[in-house]
Amino acid sequence: MPANKNAVTRYYFLDKLLANRYHNYSTEELRQLVNEKLEELGQEPVSLRTIQLDLHYLEYEGPFLADIEHYQIDEVSPRTNKTAKKTCHRYADPSFSIFKKKMTEDEKYLLSEALSLLGQFDGLPNLDGLEALRKSLNVKTDRQIISFTKNPLENSTLLGELFTAISQRQVVELHYHRFDTPDEERTVTLHPYLLKEYNRRWYLIAAAEESGKLLNFALDRIDKVVPLPSHVYVPYDGDLNERFEDIVGVTLNEDKDLHTIVFWVSNRSKDYVATKPIHESQRNIRGEREEELREKYPTLCEGRFFSIDCIENYELTRELTSFGKDLIVLSPQNIVEQVQQRIIEMQNEYAAVFKKD
Repeated sequence: MPANKNAVTRYYFLDKLLANRYHNYSTEELRQLVNEKLEELGQEPVSLRTIQLDLHYLEYEGPFLADIEHYQIDEVSPRTNKTAKKTCHRYADPSFSIFKKKMTEDEKYLLSEALSLLGQFDGLPNLDGLEALRKSLNVKTDRQIISFTKNPLENSTLLGELFTAISQRQVVELHYHRFDTPDEERTVTLHPYLLKEYNRRWYLIAAAEESGKLLNFALDRIDKVVPLPSHVYVPYDGDLNERFEDIVGVTLNEDKDLHTIVFWVSNRSKDYVATKPIHESQRNIRGEREEELREKYPTLCEGRFFSIDCIENYELTRELTSFGKDLIVLSPQNIVEQVQQRIIEMQNEYAAVFKKD
């Protein structure tokens, strides 16, 4: 047995890596990942020889007698662009663990309740293994308590596949089509980061491997997801959710500035907007500022004034115009012009369709 004070810690991390079916780990990659975890704990990194001895001990010498597969895959070197054989290691049974123990009745009950609740979410397709786990715990769903409105996907497993790719930090090849060219399939290699729901539609937020640019894809435009375990996943540097704090929807315009947008809402819609804000930053304008606006815009009788802090994008303009005459944008001028232009285009389309002879 490798006599080292952090041996058990190494076994813990190796146990998780060897059970992972979404990556193909060589001995050197196992060493690098284990050392990252050790350094996070303030422990000294170990050599490749130590990891080799750890694998041998887990498989042959210790009390575990783990069934470890040693297999080869073809991998393209990013430096030379040549294909070479790579020896990898994993448990023969992905459910095996040297630390596995039976669940207590309390743990089983809590997990059963969670699965029962998850199974009622209409908007969430089944994740791999969920149904099997539900049956193994004898979880029964008698009646629906929570229901989500959903936009049905032709590929009902797509959300689960992308969820797995993100959680396992796996690079994927995405096959998709655009709405304007439905018969033209396109492919892109992505590092997936986030699944985001907006306006009854799911979106994948990911970085293109070639450029590193953040992109979003509506799931109903995705035809197929192909995992690429030989590619090195690059995690997002920072909190991606913070990037969406300043926008409405999912379109990130990195070259646009943050604006304070002031708008008026009629009596008929003011309570709706107050209780269902257009953006999390929405504020009700009162006091002296409200008096100034009343004086500046005397035709806007009654109603209420609001403000939001947002970066302009397509979804923002669409949301502001969706209230029709019950919402008028007052500033800044560029947002006012965008809303006016959208209204003019709508008027022109209606005039063209219903033009009088």
